[in-house]
Parts: sequence; C-alpha cells; structure tokens
Amino acid sequence: MKKALYLIAGLLAMACARSPYTDQPIRSGEIWPDDRGEHINAHGGGILCYDNTFYWFGEHKGERSSSAFVGVTCYSSKDLVNWKYEGVALSVEDDPESEITRGCVLERPKVIYNKKTGKFVMWFHLELKGRGYSAARAAVAVSDNVTGPYKYLGSGRVNPGILAQNVSEEDLASLEGLPELESWTPEWLDAVKKGLYYKRDFEGGQMSRDMTLYVDDDGKAYHIYASEENLTLNIAELSDDYLSHSGKYVRVAPTGHNEAPSIFKRNGTYWMITSGCTGWAPNAARMFSASDIMGPWTQYPNPCRGEKSEITYGGQSTYILPVPGKKDLYIFMADIWRPAHPIDARYIWLPIQFGEDGVPFLEWMDEWNIEAYK
Repeated sequence: MKKALYLIAGLLAMACARSPYTDQPIRSGEIWPDDRGEHINAHGGGILCYDNTFYWFGEHKGERSSSAFVGVTCYSSKDLVNWKYEGVALSVEDDPESEITRGCVLERPKVIYNKKTGKFVMWFHLELKGRGYSAARAAVAVSDNVTGPYKYLGSGRVNPGILAQNVSEEDLASLEGLPELESWTPEWLDAVKKGLYYKRDFEGGQMSRDMTLYVDDDGKAYHIYASEENLTLNIAELSDDYLSHSGKYVRVAPTGHNEAPSIFKRNGTYWMITSGCTGWAPNAARMFSASDIMGPWTQYPNPCRGEKSEITYGGQSTYILPVPGKKDLYIFMADIWRPAHPIDARYIWLPIQFGEDGVPFLEWMDEWNIEAYK
C-alpha cells in the first residue's frame, strides 16, 4: 500500500511540475480559431499573465470597419496556443454623448495588474467619434476582475503643463516667433526636434496615439505612446495606482516618425521595437535600446532578417511577451492588417532571437512551438 501511495504521490508531483505549454505549433498569418472555432478577434492587443493564466486583450474588428462597434475582447489560455473566448471586457456605449460611444476609434488596449490595489487597469488609444484622429487621447478603465467588465474612467492628453525631463527650455525659447515652416525641410525637422509640436501642445497635454504599457521589476508602470503627430515617442511613468500619470516623462527619437511601440527587458537592457508610419501598409521595423527606461535610447537597424524583412513580414508590432518558465523566450506579436476586411486581420507571433552580442533579431518561421524552448 505504501509503495502504491508513494507511486501516486510521485506521479502527482510529476504532473504538477509538468510544463503547461504544448508542442502544438504556432503558425503566423493563418486563421487562429478560439474554443468556438472562430478566428480570434483581439487586434492591436497585448497579454497579461495572471494566476498561471494568460489573458489576451485586443480590439474587436468588424467585417467592414475598424471603428469600435463592440469594444475590447478578452481570451484566456494556459498554453498560449489554445484560447477560450471570455467575452467583451470593455463595451462601447450607446450614449452618443459618451467618449466611448459606438463608432469611436479604440485602439491598442493593454491591461496590467496593480499588486498594491488589486485592480486590473486598461489603457488604450481613443479617438472621439466623427473627429478623425485629431483627439489623440489616452483612455483608462479599471476592473476588480481580470476578464471584466471594465469601468471606463475617462480620457485626455498626457501630462498637460508639465515639462518632460529631457526637454530644454532653451530649445523651446528658440522657437518663439518662428515663421511657418514647410514640412520635412531641414529647418522644420530641426524645429520639431527642439519641440515645435511639443510646445504647441504643452498646456493641453501631449498627443497619445499608438501605445503599449510596461511594468518594471520594481512595480513601476510606464505608458509608451506615439506623440507630436506621430513624430516623437513619449515614455511616461504612471502613478502608483496606474490610473493616471506621475508627471515624469521623456521624449524619444523626435522626428523619427515611430508608432506601434513594443518593449521588453533582458539582462538589464530595455529593448523597444516599433514601426514607421505608413497607415495600414507594413514597413520596416525599427529597434532601440537603453540601460534606463527613461533613456537615452540608441537606435539599431531593422531587427528583421530574411525575405519580407523590409515590411516586417507584412505585419506591425503590438506587444512583446516574456514567456514565464522559458528562459530567454520573448514572443514578438504583430498584426497583419486587412483594412478592406478588418475582422480577417491575422497575427504574427515569432520568438525573438539573440546574436552573440546579445542584440535581438527576428526571422520568419512558418511554424514553431513553445515547448521546444528550455
């Protein structure tokens, strides 16, 4: 009897220690069915790992429109391959006076968990209905439950009236009385670098479009977003409850024309992969690194290699996921947009590789599986 009990205990221990991942392949660019057999509808998304479960949040896209007529969807998984539909985490509203009324533009939702408050916090890029992309707001919602429902708290421009840590008051003063400049001339580029659009938006707050969130090892959270008409990235620290901004922020790569930021940290170095700004059309990825999240940041060449590397294999970055229990496995997530049929947009998930110098790079794989990684 004792031997039988020991055997059972041993088998249970082995079962508990077994990797939660699967050797089922991930195939980028193909239909990815959920537990209902429907293509996952969570575009421009990000993933939260909470209580040994992964939660994928993203934009619900329609058959003919990329505007928000449903809201932010949520899926859950234990192995990152098989996903269960959890429903709509944040619903748009029927009230035409609401900022998130049906038909607004709601993009790139990301959710993080605040250990101090026990709340799940969602940030996203919001454009008000009927105003194109002129609002350029950061919006926030909160929930007691990871799958929602999330309560919408509001939106606005970022850090109004607060000077960025790396903005020179001397540079801003040099822009006083500047005549109107023709775009993309050397004089205009120099003025933008010094803060032409930054100064314009200073009192009302900085524009916030494509975005991501990052929680550092010390629990500090950061909002990373395209600003200044998409010409400059901002990295802004969030408040301790993650529901607002602390006022500490920096400008990154002014005039670089970056959007779609995604970020991870490895061996004390922060790496950020972005895209250029070419609308729905894919372009070459960009990459930056820094030893401090507030910079300075150094730009690298396109991290993609091989065929179609000049268009990031047809996709645009949205998130980078460090995989728990898998040393040095970081998944680069991107969207293959299909603006004529938005609901059919596909996903690219590729493992980030590292050269002997530790610099990340990407190569296309028709299929790969997480369980193959140690």
